[in-house]
Amino acid sequence: MRIAIVGSGALGLYYGALLQRAGNELRFLLRRDLDAIARRGLTVTSPNGDFHLDRVQGFARTAEMGEVDLVVVGLKTFDNLHLVELCRPLMAGGAAVLTLQNGLGNEELLAEAFGPERVLGGVAFLGANRGEPGSVHHLGKGHIRLGEAKGGLTPRARELAALFAAAGVPCEPVADLARARWEKLVWNIPFNGLCALTLRTTDRLLAHAPTRAEVVALMHEVIAGANAQGFAEPLDRDRCVAEMMEQTVGLGVYKPSTMIDRLEGRQLELGSIFGVPVEKAAARGVDMVRVRLLWALLGLPEAAPVRA
Repeated sequence: MRIAIVGSGALGLYYGALLQRAGNELRFLLRRDLDAIARRGLTVTSPNGDFHLDRVQGFARTAEMGEVDLVVVGLKTFDNLHLVELCRPLMAGGAAVLTLQNGLGNEELLAEAFGPERVLGGVAFLGANRGEPGSVHHLGKGHIRLGEAKGGLTPRARELAALFAAAGVPCEPVADLARARWEKLVWNIPFNGLCALTLRTTDRLLAHAPTRAEVVALMHEVIAGANAQGFAEPLDRDRCVAEMMEQTVGLGVYKPSTMIDRLEGRQLELGSIFGVPVEKAAARGVDMVRVRLLWALLGLPEAAPVRA
């Protein structure tokens, strides 16, 4: 399959590399890695085994990438202002688009531009960081749950799940993508939010009883917001929290992506992970007070140094 990766950060580089190694034709939209990958290829380090791709097709503009069958979006959501413009040249044929971005609202943006019948979304449970230009470090996990923007379990969703599985990525097709997205927010909101705010890793939050309690309280709040959306199968609060906490312990000393972005002085993904969920919950009568506070604090401009 001919696949374009739009948003070649850690997620895009890792999944794209696996898909290329499995025999697919990959085309990467690259920025900082463009020259390095052109010269040296792409290196992946992983607990599952390191590997190197000698030849990788990298492009500076989507207009140069040609016709593809599938567009995989890994772009940070604060760049969604440019998402439709970036995807449009790749959607000129019959391509479908799969967004693996964080949070809520991404499928709706693409569906408005290209029609819901061409849009899928997925939630990726991936621990990965970018290394030196031309390299990506897989730290653990990586499984994906994907589904149609318009809902329902379709043959296309099953085929794409099989495509990822054949590349070594555990992948489950789901009938209710919105539910899957909210379920991931049960982890993303407390850990991305609190780790970015405190600049403490996940293990530090869990080792300190008061912050561990706040993690759980945030999870409860997100689950209440999720279940207000009217899913056919509500999230089981106790089971969901227990699973999320167990998975996080297994990550060890872990820096979520929002914490890394703040440490490196980059823009944060606040709207899709915090803002849109707060608004969607409020529209159904659930005020996610803790999430709203976390959103507000993370959005504060950095303070200027205090002069004596």
